[in-house]
Amino acid sequence: MVLHIVRALFVLLMAAVGWSYIKDPNTQLGPYTWMTMAVAVALAVLFVCIDILAPRKKLAVFAGTFFGLVVGISIAYALSFVTPLLIDQYEFMTDTPLAPKVREPIEYYINLLIGVTTCYLSISFILQTKDDFRFIIPYVEFSKQTKGARPIVLDTSVLIDGRISDVAKTGIIESQLIVPRFVIQELQSIADSADKLKRNRGRRGLDTLAELKANERIELIDYDPTGRHDSSMPVDEQLLFVAKDLNARVLTNDLNLNKVARLRGVDVINLNDLANALKPVVLPGERMTVRLVKPGEEPGQGVGYLDDGTMVVVEQARHRLNEEVEFTVTNTRQTSAGKMIFGRLNDGQAVAPAGGATTATAGQSGPRGAAAGQPRRPRTSPESQSQAR
Repeated sequence: MVLHIVRALFVLLMAAVGWSYIKDPNTQLGPYTWMTMAVAVALAVLFVCIDILAPRKKLAVFAGTFFGLVVGISIAYALSFVTPLLIDQYEFMTDTPLAPKVREPIEYYINLLIGVTTCYLSISFILQTKDDFRFIIPYVEFSKQTKGARPIVLDTSVLIDGRISDVAKTGIIESQLIVPRFVIQELQSIADSADKLKRNRGRRGLDTLAELKANERIELIDYDPTGRHDSSMPVDEQLLFVAKDLNARVLTNDLNLNKVARLRGVDVINLNDLANALKPVVLPGERMTVRLVKPGEEPGQGVGYLDDGTMVVVEQARHRLNEEVEFTVTNTRQTSAGKMIFGRLNDGQAVAPAGGATTATAGQSGPRGAAAGQPRRPRTSPESQSQAR
């Protein structure tokens, strides 16, 4: 909105320059006097169109406007020494010397046009360069310093997962939550998928985003990184570029993105690690209930999921598929991808393999564990999230 006002004022000022030239009786050019205003307005429209078509960025308005005026006036003052040289060159090429009465108004008119134009271009450029503007001196670089809590960039998998909405409701998040525009577009494409499972995940991600926007305890920013990097890159690559550009942290539960981000030097918050740190410990010998939904990879295994998405592998329970069974915990395995629980039927004698070496393979195809303890909502699986990406 502010940038539109600046553009409108620029056009009006250029028109005023032309009008002042027409009204001055000492600056009349006969039948061509009216062209001064037409040329001024045409130049204003031309520069505004060029500015609109250029990649847009943003910056703090007041500091940018002030600094832009200083730079624009400085450039205009420097160019004012060039104007007489151009007029002298014109006189030399046309062999028609201009009378001082005509030369001075023309020089004044050109300097006014240059002054208004340079001020506008300087303000517009600074308003669109935001925080990536840097003042560089040889061997010394003064760059942006982050004050307060660093912002957090949300990944698609976190929005699909949905737990971030519950975390935000607690009021523990004080940082800005940034959702890049390409993440929203990816959610929309997933929600429009022909695959029913993908479509449901996309819609859940959009619902999570709507809940975050309605939460008054957090500051959610819809960030448009247009022009800062190649938009044809994969979403994960764009996410890392945005995080580096904003000196932000990435919130994700995608294990692969987590590893790549650490290799790139980008700070990452893994939502599964956070959930694992907060969940109560499930001890061997505890009794739990789960609904078995599919067979495991080892003979006799049945696989089910708790309401929070934690995967459960029960030995000698394949014959109880699609039933609620009570089992005794024999072992647990906790990783950044989630948590798996191994157990045996209470009426059986089999025990789970130590460490879950073979059953861990089956666990890689199940949902990412969120948190044991109080169930809240079903979560997505690692392969589901990778397909969604």
